[in-house]
Amino acid sequence: MTMDREPSASTEEEHVMEKREINHPIADGFDHETQEVEMKQKGGVIVEEEENKEPSIERIFEKVKVPSWQEQLTVRAFVVSLVLGVLFTFIVMKLNLTTGIIPSLNVSAGGFGSYLFGMSQVIASQSENEKNASQNVKNPELGWMIGFLFVVSFLGLFSVVPLRKIMVIDFKLIYPSGTATAHLINSFHTPQGAKLAKKQVKALGKFFSFSFLWGFFQWFFTAGDHCGFANFPTFGLKAYENRFYFDFSATYVGVGMICPYLINISLLVGAILSWGIMWPLIDKKKGDWYSASYSPSSLHGLQGYRVFIAIAMILGDGLYNFLKVLHRTLSGLSNELRKKDSNVLPVADRSSPGPMSPSLSYDDQRRTQLFLKDQIPTWVAISGYLIIAAISMATLPHIFQPLKWYYVLVIYIFAPVLAFCNAYGCGLTDWSLASTYGKLAIFTIGAWAGAEHGGVIAGLAACGVMMNIVSTASDLMQDFKTGYMTLASPRSMFVSQAIGTAMGCVISPCVFYLFLKAFHNIGVPGSAYPAPFASVYRSMAILGVEGFDALPKNCLTLCYVFFAGAILINLVKDLVGKKWSRYIPLPMAMAIPFYLGSYFAIDMCVGSLILFVWEKLNKAKADAFGPAVASGLICGDGIWTLPSSILALAGVNPPICMKFLSRGTNSRVDKLLGS
Repeated sequence: MTMDREPSASTEEEHVMEKREINHPIADGFDHETQEVEMKQKGGVIVEEEENKEPSIERIFEKVKVPSWQEQLTVRAFVVSLVLGVLFTFIVMKLNLTTGIIPSLNVSAGGFGSYLFGMSQVIASQSENEKNASQNVKNPELGWMIGFLFVVSFLGLFSVVPLRKIMVIDFKLIYPSGTATAHLINSFHTPQGAKLAKKQVKALGKFFSFSFLWGFFQWFFTAGDHCGFANFPTFGLKAYENRFYFDFSATYVGVGMICPYLINISLLVGAILSWGIMWPLIDKKKGDWYSASYSPSSLHGLQGYRVFIAIAMILGDGLYNFLKVLHRTLSGLSNELRKKDSNVLPVADRSSPGPMSPSLSYDDQRRTQLFLKDQIPTWVAISGYLIIAAISMATLPHIFQPLKWYYVLVIYIFAPVLAFCNAYGCGLTDWSLASTYGKLAIFTIGAWAGAEHGGVIAGLAACGVMMNIVSTASDLMQDFKTGYMTLASPRSMFVSQAIGTAMGCVISPCVFYLFLKAFHNIGVPGSAYPAPFASVYRSMAILGVEGFDALPKNCLTLCYVFFAGAILINLVKDLVGKKWSRYIPLPMAMAIPFYLGSYFAIDMCVGSLILFVWEKLNKAKADAFGPAVASGLICGDGIWTLPSSILALAGVNPPICMKFLSRGTNSRVDKLLGS
């Protein structure tokens, strides 16, 4: 899954989070389905001595003709994609606007919980002393959001197309998510896989129904602010004041079942450190460290410590992992180039790829042959990039006046290089650093523009441009890897990605706009939809424009400590090895509760506990059905937001407010009502 990852209009993420490792028995070919076959010539007859293994998908469908790339693009596929895209966008939009923790569902909802909404008046009003605030506000409107996404979301597709053969065939990058997706798709076409898939769909449907009905039931008790089961003071009212409670969210119980145990424990550790220890201590310094007159949401008060210390941890973690992935990328490239000079690569001669080379397995021979069959001309990729870049440079300054055309030009000059680095690093580690590149754009372009010339808006817009390009590039390369292993044409993959991106450019803004119209407290701290990363990204932009003057007293010192701490924790994790690193929390995950509280971390730990007990009782069944059950819990609760938003737009409100009061407060309320 992805945390703080805000991708393009066609994919979804947030930010950088550790993923489950995928072990591949054949490290050089990355193909666990390949069987060893000895070909012997006896009396003119070729005899295959096969091991007692199930044949691979390529062997099963050896005599079946692969459809042409045009035949692979079907109306049915696009209709299904459209329907699923709308439904999943509701799910991820809810996650985006509640905590910002987003599973890698590859759906279209990126940016609306961070840089785009960070431009709004709602988020800007939380910083009371922001310089030139009027120049740095752009409220969300459907027209400009769709236009913005259309002019920036396609560049990433063209930036890495010429490198697909180098990445997938020559360098044999694994792309773990793309490989796992391919194995899943291939497994559906085996008898055992088809049977298991039917059972998994049944389990998903069962828990989807439960989650949807649970969301419907909870809705009746949410007639006002802080009403309903989501505000149940599970551990007492004092703990509730410090955001320690279980909010009965099926969504985050499901997310907890999907996330690795270390992620969920890291979230809980971060919540205890911040809301259990640090914030109560800093709150006692009110009047000394910060003025008591500031509102609870002011970035110059306690909220500033919450946001900026979290940012320091995120930046420290991001910087360390950026340098780590960059080192691995450069080392890998250097090794591959040395191999290429020595003709070690199985496909060393580009003019003659040799797809039937005896050094390749049968599966790889067939995959390589089909992957190289439908070429996408390099001139198409270069021309497409230049044309869209020119249109974008002419259009973006009209959408965001502080974002000058030469800022955009600089981004587009460096973007292909960064897109390649991100795609290569993602192929090695399954780790996209799109949000890190976006933050880099915030600081550089924001500081370049300056506070007097709308630097906050310029930085946030530049962040969106950079993230869309870099994220889309790595996602497309993941798709190329999936297509390579499923015998799908790269041309059909590219066209379908472009069509899906176009769908996302319309679907995502429409769903986001529906949320804005239906729920009037989006972006307000403490509400059902606080949009935490919108405030975080805007605070980064303010920091880049105004410098450290934007920080409250002693906040800078604490930021230094936690920035260095994040780097140190990551360094220790890498030095101690896998055996002990699994017990060391992740700084990125620890940072998120600093701003939000621990309620969702408790939900996710409950999900982890359910999965842990299930694995102890029946590991095989938990491995087979755990993801399906988790997906059902996430989807049911997420889809409920669609009818609930329609009810809100129609003026149909919940009939009951279920609130929890202390004994003293309840007595005062009774007296007030009695009088």
